[in-house]
Order: sequence, then structure tokens, then C-alpha cells
Amino acid sequence: MRLVFSGISAILILFLCNLALGSNSSAPKYSAVVVDANTQAILFSENEGKRLHPAGLTKLMTLYVAFQALEDGEIGLDDKVIISNHAAAEAPVKLGLRGGQKARLRYLIRAAGVEGSNDAATAIAEHIEGSEAAFARRMNRTAEALGMTRSTFRNAHGLTEAGQLSTARDIAVLLLALNEEFPDYFNLFGRISTSAGVKTVRHSGRRLLSSDDRILGAKTGYTRASGFSGVTLSQTGSKKIITVVFGGRSTTTRNAQMRKLRDLGFKKTSLEFLRYR
Repeated sequence: MRLVFSGISAILILFLCNLALGSNSSAPKYSAVVVDANTQAILFSENEGKRLHPAGLTKLMTLYVAFQALEDGEIGLDDKVIISNHAAAEAPVKLGLRGGQKARLRYLIRAAGVEGSNDAATAIAEHIEGSEAAFARRMNRTAEALGMTRSTFRNAHGLTEAGQLSTARDIAVLLLALNEEFPDYFNLFGRISTSAGVKTVRHSGRRLLSSDDRILGAKTGYTRASGFSGVTLSQTGSKKIITVVFGGRSTTTRNAQMRKLRDLGFKKTSLEFLRYR
């Protein structure tokens, strides 16, 4: 999957983005990209190829592999997954699973996709490949096949680990692939809350989702190493925009940046439409 830069004036882009981002754009871990999901044109980018810790956005790749395995008949949604002690011991955010407990795969997928549960993500990985290390190797093969050329995965959950790095551009490629290849599953990322069997989980990006009905799906993440990161797919009419931000300073500033950049993207698609009429 290839993203291409739009032909709009670079000077205009930089001017508009400075207005949108303000002082937060100087954050050392910051990067962002806005992509037209219909044409795959890059409408705005800042450090979009900078390798940074992806935090909870990692689970997009975990779930892409899981959805692919479901489509291929390798696993089933009603599989009863035995939770390992390793998975149960993952740090929060977590579903609260216990070693030896059984959980249906569908609930683990919901917990990982909506709440961002780390124990659920690890359990999914172990169920598919037998170990998290083997699953990480599969994540890397999948990333290569998708054209995510600057991503390397070491675990399924996104907690900070040496060498686990991705880019804003690669995450945009991944979200686009999820939406295009697995439309029946993509609605998971737009749920404010859902049942995960043992409890109801709430979306980690519910502030984004609840504030704007144009957002079809979202995923957010945070670790100290990564800052506050997020990705959304938004639609108005026939226009669809992917927005990715890495390294926000807080939930509030990240969400504000994502909204401003998304609005910039919609304006840009309008300019391109007028230009080529």
C-alpha cells in the first residue's frame, strides 16, 4: 500500500499546520500525518517517517493479524483461549484475566480493540502463534507485506520495549488496510463500550468518539516513552480522512491536534476537488 504526497503548495501546508499545532509541534517525540483514505494522498506530514514508540497503536497490528487468521479459518471467534501466567501478569490497562482462566477469543479481541487491554492482546498472540515472540515475528512479516517499511514489533500490546518502533505514516497505512480489508470487523474501533465477557470495557479514545460522529474508528495509546498517540478514520459525505498523531503532551492536547489536523485534511480535499473540476 503506497501513500503519495499531494501537490498542494508546501508553503501553504506549513502555514496551516503551524496554526493547527501551535507550540506542541516542537515536542521531541512528535510526529503526525493526514491521509486522504480515498486517494491515499498525504495531505499533511510532520516527521511522518520518524521511528517512535507506538504504544497502544501496536494493537492495530495485533488485531490485523488476528482478523487475517479469522478470515483464513486458522482460528475462530468462539475459541476458548487458555490464559497464560505471562498474559495475566501484563501491566494495566488490563481486562483482569487470571492464569489458567479460559476466555472466548471474541471477548479478547473486543477488550484489546476497545479498551486496549494488554493481557488480552498477549493472550491473542499466544493463542495464534504459541508465544508472543513468535507472534511478533509474524507481526513483522505482516508489516513488511503491507509496506510498513519503518516498523518493528517486539510484543503484541505496545508497552515500551527496546526496538519496538513505528511511524505515523506506517500507522496510517495499517489503519487504511484494516478498514479496506476487514470492514466487518472495523466497527470495533468505533464502539464507545462493549461487553468483553467478564466485564464491559470502554473505549480508550471515547472522548474523541463521543465528541464527533464523523469518526468511524479510533485507537489511542500512551506510555512515558511515547507520549499520547492516536489515530482516527473520519468521514463526511464521500470524503474519508486518516489522522495520526504521535507524542501528544496530554489526552486533551492530542485530541485537539487530531481534530485540527482532521479538519485541515477535509479542507485540503475540498481545495483539490475545486482545483480539478
